[in-house]
Amino acid sequence: MTRSGRRMPGPRPRPLALAALPAALLALICAGPAPGATAPGAGSPAPADVRPDAQADARVAVRSAAHTGAPRSRSFDTAPARAALERLLPRHHGQFTLVPGTAAGADTFTVSGTAGAITVRGSTGATLLTGVGWYLQHVAGADIGWPGDSIGLLPARLPAVPAPVTRSAQVPHRYALNDTDDGYSGPYRTFEEHQRQIDLLALHGINEVFVQVGAEYPYYRALQGFGYSAEELRQWIPGPAHQSWWLLQNLSGFGGPVTERLMRERAELGGRIAEQLRGLGMTPVLPGYFGTVPPRFAARNPGAATVAQGDWAGFDRPDWLDPASPVFRRLAAAYYAEQRAAFGDSTMYRMSPLHEGGQTGSVDVGAAAGAIQEALNTAHPGALWAVLGWQDDPTPELLAGVDTSRLLILDGLSDRYNRLDREARWGGAPYAMGTIYNFGGHTTIGANTSVWLERFGPWRAKGNSALAGIAYLPEATGTNPAAFDLFTDLAWEPGVIDQRKWFADFAARRYGRPDPAAGAAWEELRKGPYSTSSGLWSESQDSLFTARPDLTAAGAAYWSPKSMRYPAGSVRRALDHLLKVAPELRGSTAYRFDLVDTARQALANHSRVLLPRIKAAYEAKDLPLFRKLTAEWREGEAKLDAVTGSDPNFLLGSRLAGARAWGAERAEQDRYEYDTRSLLSVWGRRSTSEGGFLHDYANREWSGLVSELYARRWALYFGSLEEALVRRAAPRAIDWPAFEEEWAARTTRHPDRPSGDPYRLAASVAAALPPAAAGG
Repeated sequence: MTRSGRRMPGPRPRPLALAALPAALLALICAGPAPGATAPGAGSPAPADVRPDAQADARVAVRSAAHTGAPRSRSFDTAPARAALERLLPRHHGQFTLVPGTAAGADTFTVSGTAGAITVRGSTGATLLTGVGWYLQHVAGADIGWPGDSIGLLPARLPAVPAPVTRSAQVPHRYALNDTDDGYSGPYRTFEEHQRQIDLLALHGINEVFVQVGAEYPYYRALQGFGYSAEELRQWIPGPAHQSWWLLQNLSGFGGPVTERLMRERAELGGRIAEQLRGLGMTPVLPGYFGTVPPRFAARNPGAATVAQGDWAGFDRPDWLDPASPVFRRLAAAYYAEQRAAFGDSTMYRMSPLHEGGQTGSVDVGAAAGAIQEALNTAHPGALWAVLGWQDDPTPELLAGVDTSRLLILDGLSDRYNRLDREARWGGAPYAMGTIYNFGGHTTIGANTSVWLERFGPWRAKGNSALAGIAYLPEATGTNPAAFDLFTDLAWEPGVIDQRKWFADFAARRYGRPDPAAGAAWEELRKGPYSTSSGLWSESQDSLFTARPDLTAAGAAYWSPKSMRYPAGSVRRALDHLLKVAPELRGSTAYRFDLVDTARQALANHSRVLLPRIKAAYEAKDLPLFRKLTAEWREGEAKLDAVTGSDPNFLLGSRLAGARAWGAERAEQDRYEYDTRSLLSVWGRRSTSEGGFLHDYANREWSGLVSELYARRWALYFGSLEEALVRRAAPRAIDWPAFEEEWAARTTRHPDRPSGDPYRLAASVAAALPPAAAGG
């Protein structure tokens, strides 16, 4: 079906493959209630006409057999990799021969060949693509980044490989995507957008990918067999933009209600994403079940014990069903059965019980963790439990209750703090070194890349090392392409990576060939935002243009850095250098994105210079200077909105159009637009925006967002201050939550296509900014 010009997946019945299920689970399902019944604990409802739908039982059974941990043959169908290659290199794919590496070790590729005839052998389809990515990076000198590429500058005939090169992954687990990525990066994306993401992840060596889209559907189906009506569950399940935090057991209901049609289509989309990953030999990492239930679950299910989870940033958390209870085992079995029907099986599942707080009550955490793992193992024998390493999690109590050989800790703090000993902290449990250099989708440039390089090799080389992977975990993807490239390179480079050389090489391939100005620009960026230190932060500061107005504002998001983490002059000088890149190299999407992003960052950094001057003028009651400086602020906001409007990666209109495309009628479209807008602004209701400090957590400098929310907000504030100076009175109070909620409820349209010349607009930014001080 087609809505708003977007091709959306239609429902495909996909009935449960009963032959693929364990006997005990089969018996449970066959004993379930009639369609529509809600007898407590009786199992999930029959498939009827609400299951995302069906090609064949055999298809699911094959998936189950293929993903139970059994050894794989090195012979595989290269067609999915070939199709991805055609999407990635539409003009050059025919010059590659992809060969299954039947004799190769796991996670290994070999690249060889003459000009125009490149051969890549690999152990999986994804590894073949990783080999292609290595060739582009090291031989052809081209970049396919996230986002932006320089493939338009590749020669018609690709260059030869001087000598065959073989690379093997240094770690078995190369995991990607934070639990929050779907919410912050785009919960209303199309299959083609997700497919592009998978292609890029494979090209950069990732082999395990979190699949969240449609994860609400197994809950919706299974819980109808435990005393809940379909309508109750549709009210409990949040809108897609907020579902990430529902799956983390932090909230429920907000941004909804969702429709059954939406859930069906999202489950179908999630199933297609999982299939796409399997076709490339990658692991779709699916959400596991650890006990989240709707209100009054124990009252409807005799013998169940639940623990109220209290508050998360002003939201009431969903209740936690004690995993040691028999009802948990039945519900977990029903959940995994419904998940299998929609998504097939996997060998890896994501769960983080008690994430960011929660209450244990009288529950024995170790016993609960053991029961969670047992339920997973019953449904998926030998499956790996992936748990996020964040704050105090996983706790010693949780680790004591599980078989840690079937656990992988995704360390979100590897580059944030100092004096870390992961083996001592987690008792030798396997872990993946991770990075979270982006929070909330902020458009800020930077990452602690020098920390990655300093730690990855030595942590692997320790005598008792439990390091088993990398975990690419920014809260939102699609920013900082250099950070994505470098972090994923860690897993494939056998020696020590020289940071300065890596950035010089990156500059050359990013724009298609070496260029002195490009090299100088990226050397400035390397020394500045990409060499921030560990100790307190893993993300750079955000912008004051995006902050709630206040003369003392030091940041937009409550939990973000409150000052510059690097000398601002590095970005300012980088902008000047990028504007001097050779004209023939300026046509790539990589150059356009980098130029716009650097101009945007230079303006954002200047906001931290300008606001203190405005404050000083106001406090001195110097009305002419105050007016002059606030006019300069407004000019900066206008330039910011214009320059970001020239690149498709910085458009509010695209995000809003994507959300509305999933609605079947006007009210539903408006609801999904509100789901999206609220996440970008108030985040939740007033109590969570203010009491939970969530407002502007997901701030970002996007065209449309700057002009319609941030600039209007600052104009209102500065107007109140100017009025106060004129009247010699205190400024009037402004109800910011109400202002922001009004914006979130709007349905105004914004361009979903870029406009304007990015080079001219970036040059205008540079001309308006003061030059960088020497060494500053």
